[in-house]
Amino acid sequence: MRFTPKGYGVRRRDPQQVKRDGWREQGVLAVSVDDDRLTWPERELVRQLGERLYGQQDREARHD
Repeated sequence: MRFTPKGYGVRRRDPQQVKRDGWREQGVLAVSVDDDRLTWPERELVRQLGERLYGQQDREARHD
């Protein structure tokens, strides 16, 4: 008999579902500054919040 611990096996949730669940269940927001669903002012707000909370972004690490 095979035993799979809880959270392993079956299927993986896609990243968007993980983000959605994090927001709904824990109030945690994960958003990319490059998300096309956001307007320019919204992306700028995300960038400014990120810089305020975590400091300047490493420009080489961006995925343009």
